[in-house]
Amino acid sequence: MKVAVWDTYVTRKDGKIMHFDILVDENTVDTEKIFEYGKTYLKSVAQEGQPLTSEECRFCHIDKAPDDVENQILKNGFSIIEMEGCY
Repeated sequence: MKVAVWDTYVTRKDGKIMHFDILVDENTVDTEKIFEYGKTYLKSVAQEGQPLTSEECRFCHIDKAPDDVENQILKNGFSIIEMEGCY
């Protein structure tokens, strides 16, 4: 499966920056849906309510997904790769 990688930077509640990627099927083009996936992730790490719009999240590139990421996308519609400041 090829996935679209959305590069995302969100200011945490403590003022630090979280950097994570939202991965979706390459055919997913509804940005509001992609932002909702990001908000679902933010809620799961106690950062709900933080802004996540086109200012914080931008399409980066298309890539081949490893099996575990593909399985997450098939199950949930998206996968997250935590890069920096997510803890």
